[in-house]
Amino acid sequence: MAFNQIPMKIYIKRAFVGLSLLAGLASCDVNRLPETNISDDSFWTSESDIKTANNYLYTFLPGFSNDEVWSDDAFGLAASTISDGSRLAPATATDYNSPYTLIRAANNIVEKAPRAAVTPAVLDRYLAEARFFRAWAYFSLVQKYGSVPLILKTLDESSPELRQPAAARNVIVDQIYSDLDFAITNLPTITILGNADYGRISKTAAQAFKARVALVEGTFAKFHSKGDATKHLTLAVAASKAVIDSKEHALFGNYFDLFQMAGEGRQNKENIIVKQYGVSNTERVLTHNYYRGSLETGNVNPTKSLADSYLMKDGLPISKSPLWSIPDSSHKVFRNRDARMSATFMKRGDAMMTTKPIFDIANLVFNKTGYMFRKFANIDDWNTQNSTIDRPLLRYAEVLLTFAEASYELNNAITDAELDMSINLLRERGQIAKLTNAFAKANGLDMREEIRRERRVELAQEGFRYWDIIRWKTAETELVKPVLGNFYFKSEFAAATVNLTPDNVILVQAASFRKFDPAKDYLWPLPINEIALNPELDQNPGW
Repeated sequence: MAFNQIPMKIYIKRAFVGLSLLAGLASCDVNRLPETNISDDSFWTSESDIKTANNYLYTFLPGFSNDEVWSDDAFGLAASTISDGSRLAPATATDYNSPYTLIRAANNIVEKAPRAAVTPAVLDRYLAEARFFRAWAYFSLVQKYGSVPLILKTLDESSPELRQPAAARNVIVDQIYSDLDFAITNLPTITILGNADYGRISKTAAQAFKARVALVEGTFAKFHSKGDATKHLTLAVAASKAVIDSKEHALFGNYFDLFQMAGEGRQNKENIIVKQYGVSNTERVLTHNYYRGSLETGNVNPTKSLADSYLMKDGLPISKSPLWSIPDSSHKVFRNRDARMSATFMKRGDAMMTTKPIFDIANLVFNKTGYMFRKFANIDDWNTQNSTIDRPLLRYAEVLLTFAEASYELNNAITDAELDMSINLLRERGQIAKLTNAFAKANGLDMREEIRRERRVELAQEGFRYWDIIRWKTAETELVKPVLGNFYFKSEFAAATVNLTPDNVILVQAASFRKFDPAKDYLWPLPINEIALNPELDQNPGW
């Protein structure tokens, strides 16, 4: 089954008809699945039934969002209560309930799929998909909440597990590893999946996701002094290296096109997991309006903090490079910079939208920072408001970054050979100088910071930055800084009321309005209603 072709709609429709009641349960029911909700005798009989059930799991892959405003990389039309520290514990939360809906569906497949008349190999392949998605869901919960109830079976109204306390973080993570190891063993390679089954989870997808989990857990343990950092970092290196050694993936040639229709499908070997939308507006599963509804309207705009992180072509930051000078016009911000900056930020001369075909300067009414994101921007999509550009969720570039960071954090050093097989491949695509130990030493660069910088610019606007500064325990430093934007070029920007720093930089939100409490803000608050439903569930500290 090709997830980016018309037949996918048929499979999805069957999945929703067969499993609609799985999603229809009240969110507070956590994992209750009364047996009357599905006719086991008539459904769990064939490979087609299992595949239909598994297709429902794919609907939980996250689509486009404005979550980047949680971090110091972006700002919206107004301040984010997450990034400025003003949020309160919610009554309910989709971020909590939706993963449990996915877990419930995965558990149901793990229990019921063995009833079908299929070979052990076929069964294990689909069980591997289900266990991958269970791991995906639990990781999203662990990242936000730390410890949550660990439920590995379907429950009914009288199940005692509905009143169980949260499991320890390390116990949940070990279960995630167990599920992913099963998936790695039993899933086909992306080559075997081919064009016909493009979009389904592959062996390298499970390995790459295990590397992501292990990197997060290893660095969280290291910098928060909680857990066994060496264990997780060792796993991160091994899993990322396995993906590299598989030769199943490679970087896509053009960074900007990676986030356009040109980067769609099996021919792009960089994408490992994607949220698929379709191949055109007549052959689509879903559509989104991310460009017009988020980027152009200012719901997510890049900050000066992100802009300043892009290196000059000589491989040096703007604070050290002789190629940098204070710009006197908007397009000069991009001179002699990492090519990925021009692919990520709108600049003068870029194609923009139907009513304004060519970009000149950001509209401060919407783009509060004076910058505008360019990734995923497409004039046709602006016009139709129905884009089918896929959302990459896990790219080979991330695997290379994981290998580099995990190697460094495990050994407190990284060799030039390891740099060449990982982040220097990304720097080559960005058209900037290589990073070596000698180069770092000669220019007074901190290797850890350069590896982190590379991750920030490569994965900008893809939802990683907030979670990175959480695991590095730097959110308490970064999120309390003022939010700054572009240099203010009075002759270019339309007349607007704008606050400026003494350096003529747009001041979007002053530091006095931003706070981060390290005692509580590194974990999210559990929804109040969930604590009321389960007296054994304790609220996270400080909330």
